[in-house]
Amino acid sequence: MKTMKNTANIVREKFLEYNLSIPEHKAAINAVGKALSSPVRIDILNLIKMTPLSLQEISKALDLPLSSTAMHIKCLEDAHLIITENQPGIHGSMRVCMCNFLSFHLESFDTEIDTIGNTLLLDMPIGNYSDCQVEPTCGLASTEGIIDSYDNPGAFYSVERQKAQLIWFNNGFIEYRFPNKANVPAAIQELSFSLELCSEAPGYSEIWPSDITFFINQAEVGTYTSPGDFGIRRGKLTPSCWPSGRTQYGLLTVVSLRPDGGYINGTLVNPQISLHLIHLEEQPYISFKIQIKENAKNKGGINIFGEKYGDYPQGICLRITY
Repeated sequence: MKTMKNTANIVREKFLEYNLSIPEHKAAINAVGKALSSPVRIDILNLIKMTPLSLQEISKALDLPLSSTAMHIKCLEDAHLIITENQPGIHGSMRVCMCNFLSFHLESFDTEIDTIGNTLLLDMPIGNYSDCQVEPTCGLASTEGIIDSYDNPGAFYSVERQKAQLIWFNNGFIEYRFPNKANVPAAIQELSFSLELCSEAPGYSEIWPSDITFFINQAEVGTYTSPGDFGIRRGKLTPSCWPSGRTQYGLLTVVSLRPDGGYINGTLVNPQISLHLIHLEEQPYISFKIQIKENAKNKGGINIFGEKYGDYPQGICLRITY
């Protein structure tokens, strides 16, 4: 069983990503579509998503003939959704099946066409902030563990802070400054920032509301209420150095400015602000500030996830669409 356990740990780090625009992906997309067209095969994936099982165990659990189980396994294997290997059993060898992916992503977005169509995308590591003022509880963590020490605002000035993949604080702000590569503001259709975040509770709490306010170039865009601090399962990317029972993942949140106002997750939250009021042409950077206000109604702190923690492989992403 030791081999099974080790293999399961490896496959959880794998992502299957395909793009409709890439001809080489067509056969793989067809195979995945065929594999997922059967409810039985979906049941098999759900059964082995965390724990490898033998062919016989799957057959028994789903009340299927062994021959039918083998046929379904072959289809899933052809699509690279599972892998199988022979391992020692009580009576000779047994065929063990395990999930071969953590997430599956089918992309219809054509990056080359998008580049021609004037969209600029910049991804800022979360440790590359330009300014901060935070209060405990607070801290930073890398893929190797805690940076400096817990609940020490001084850790935010550590020379190791650029390695941060998880940042949290209960009160205060953190600011990122992106290079200003924007053309004339009148030509911009949307300027948006996306990041993975959640509230900051002791340990974790699925229900722990927190009011998080966003600023672009020091102009207040709006406030988002994070519903909780999520730790009931491990984050898809969260490394093994980070213990269970603590914050694991967040929600992908998008803060946007359009000509008609400020948006959070596609909802207009502030019609009093627009792209023309943040004076993009006046400074060499674009500022994005995230704050827990002193007078926040729901003062539940914040966790910000980098590309190697949580569920989304990104830092703070700036997108400018013309």
